[in-house]
Amino acid sequence: MLEARDMTLTELADQVGITIANLSILKNGRAKAIRFTTLTKLCEVLSCQPGDLLTFDPD
Repeated sequence: MLEARDMTLTELADQVGITIANLSILKNGRAKAIRFTTLTKLCEVLSCQPGDLLTFDPD
């Protein structure tokens, strides 16, 4: 999504209002949870739906 929007991780973090470290954890799939407010803001900034950002892995 970042590449499609020609946006850097730093720009996204600034616009969403979270740290680059936390955004990196989300981006690399290492997060255990995400706040709905953060997910909502990510979707607003990236003009996407939550399903565009999340996948389900039962393992």
